[in-house]
Amino acid sequence: MPDYEINYLHEDGSLACKFAAHCADDIHAKVLAHAMKDHDHKRLEVWHGRTLIYERPQSPQ
Repeated sequence: MPDYEINYLHEDGSLACKFAAHCADDIHAKVLAHAMKDHDHKRLEVWHGRTLIYERPQSPQ
């Protein structure tokens, strides 16, 4: 199973907390990130290795 890192960020972008998870795929990692999100953290990122696979809200392109 791939390893994922899920980061929760403060509004200023600083790290509030993070954890590593074993998930079957990217979709399961995204679902887990939302399920574990505290209402105080508005931003989250899901990383697979060095690749950012998901973030909310999305950064402007």
